Amino acid sequence: MTKFSANLGFLWNDKPLPEAIKLAHQAGYSAVECHWPYQFDADEVKAALQETGLTMLGLNTDRGDVAKGENGLSALPGREAQAQAAIDQAIDYAVKTNTLNIHVMAGFSSGVEAEKTFIHNLQYAADRAKLHNINILIEPLNHYDAPDYFLQTSEQAKGILQQVKRDNVKLMFDCYHLQIMEGDICRRLEKLMPIIGHIQIASVPDRQEPNTGELNYAYVFSKLKELGYSKPIGAEYKPKTGSVDSSWLTEYR
Repeated sequence: MTKFSANLGFLWNDKPLPEAIKLAHQAGYSAVECHWPYQFDADEVKAALQETGLTMLGLNTDRGDVAKGENGLSALPGREAQAQAAIDQAIDYAVKTNTLNIHVMAGFSSGVEAEKTFIHNLQYAADRAKLHNINILIEPLNHYDAPDYFLQTSEQAKGILQQVKRDNVKLMFDCYHLQIMEGDICRRLEKLMPIIGHIQIASVPDRQEPNTGELNYAYVFSKLKELGYSKPIGAEYKPKTGSVDSSWLTEYR
């Protein structure tokens, strides 16, 4: 049976995080994940996870100054201190909530110095996270939703991982972003499976419920089963009507 994780950055994001966790459990999700949970008390989040029996699969490092349009800090030369403070914050929250993965956000930048900065910050994150058995994730974002984001393709991510040289740094394979940027999803899954730490889904191109759009997720899930992938798949989509309808879960289980 295919298992799914509710991404609470988009689902029930009008509710306090502990309440959203309980709603995800009621809807039949096997796990949860979030974006930036820091406004919510970690002990309350942990209590909701324990009550429901759900695991928090992942959270993101802080974006930086959102008012100025920032979307991550770790590939910004000269911002290393802030980037590492954001990493420390994420690790601390992950430890308190038993979260398994941290997505280290690169930010808007480009060039050789940006790459060196990203690699250095990822090594810092990996070494600190390993003390707590936490994995670090990096995620390519498409150039429509995140123009000029440093990390845009799976091949670029693979090259970064080869330079980071840490076994607890993995690729977040978001089918929505990578279908837009590269396509050929199933062959990429097969090729990149050894370095994939988490998989996310949404319809393409509208990022809504995954049972619509140009990607045939029933086929993708059968391929993942063939490849031996059994972790919960992250449902990171924006509900079409604004309210969460999880009836598609039954279709894909």
